[in-house]
Amino acid sequence: MSDEAAEDFTPEEIARARALRQATWPVGVGRRLVGLGLLLGLGLTSAGAGLVAAFGGAWAWRVVGAAVTLVVLPEVAGLPFAARGRVVRVRFGLVTQGWRGWWADVLRGLLISLPLTLGALFGVYALAGATRWWWAWAALGAAAVTVLMSWVAPLVFEPLFNRFTPMEPGPQRDSLLALAARDGVSVRDVLVADASRRTTALNAYVSGFGRTRRVVAYDTLLTTATPREVELVVAHELGHVVHRDVPRGTALGALGAAAGVCLLAVVVTWQPLLDLAGVDHFADPRSAWLLAAVAAVGGALAGPLGCAVSRRVELRADRHALELTGTPTEFIAMQRRLTVANIGEPTPPRALHLLFGTHPTPTTRITLARTWHPPPAPTTP
Repeated sequence: MSDEAAEDFTPEEIARARALRQATWPVGVGRRLVGLGLLLGLGLTSAGAGLVAAFGGAWAWRVVGAAVTLVVLPEVAGLPFAARGRVVRVRFGLVTQGWRGWWADVLRGLLISLPLTLGALFGVYALAGATRWWWAWAALGAAAVTVLMSWVAPLVFEPLFNRFTPMEPGPQRDSLLALAARDGVSVRDVLVADASRRTTALNAYVSGFGRTRRVVAYDTLLTTATPREVELVVAHELGHVVHRDVPRGTALGALGAAAGVCLLAVVVTWQPLLDLAGVDHFADPRSAWLLAAVAAVGGALAGPLGCAVSRRVELRADRHALELTGTPTEFIAMQRRLTVANIGEPTPPRALHLLFGTHPTPTTRITLARTWHPPPAPTTP
């Protein structure tokens, strides 16, 4: 137990979080490895090509077959791990949703993923069959879709998984709107998400752009945390807006998607890999599993870098929350409440945190508050 963690968390809280991590991380890593193994096993052998060819000899049917198999098979392979992870979280009191609701969410995810994957594959293989410059057009398309999804997701996909209702007029709503106004952020509304039908975890976020921007608070947060702690969570999220983290992240994501497509094009048109996959040229939709396998390897290699960037962005939002509210003591109380309620580990193993951690550790965030000092008041001439 680290000295920093022992100062803010009891031995029982630390032991409980460690037990949850020890029970869930092998499941999460196992799911990743099985998914990657499936992609490599079918993408780097003729098995994937044969699977797609089973849908027929017509080009369109092969694209459909590629989309269906790429969406369904990895999901099926990952279901035992996802179910086991859910069982563990139920045992630790983090899950309130029944199995029926869980299966409904799995189905919703498939119904979203399938048409998106189908559209992407139709676009890529239509371009690959029409022009040698397919990769340039596909890169532009990937960048455009990345930008579009960042706008569409809050309005179309979020309501498929949660119900959002306007927060009742009162002091809490007024304080959150006043906080946003003081921060110079235009907010259309304050919404409450019915997260309690799935989880006991606490969270809040700012969603949307421009006229669609809204503050969203989990109902679990509103019924558990103090009004000041709720303000601090929202202040952190406002920090992302003020520092334009979502537009910056979208722009970087679009550039990364375009660059990734260009790199993928170089790899998946390499004849030795095509020979391994059992296809003569990439424009054949039977190469879809090879495409997915190479993309998965690239995503796995880029993951730790993305996590490192995310941790820096989140720490900057923490500083913003402190500067906006000027309440480090309440910030520490809020971080402690979130960590205990979400059964987070105050100081997780360094290797796991570097590989998968998207936020600073709770002890890092609390230390930031303890060492934070308000900026000096401006002097008047």
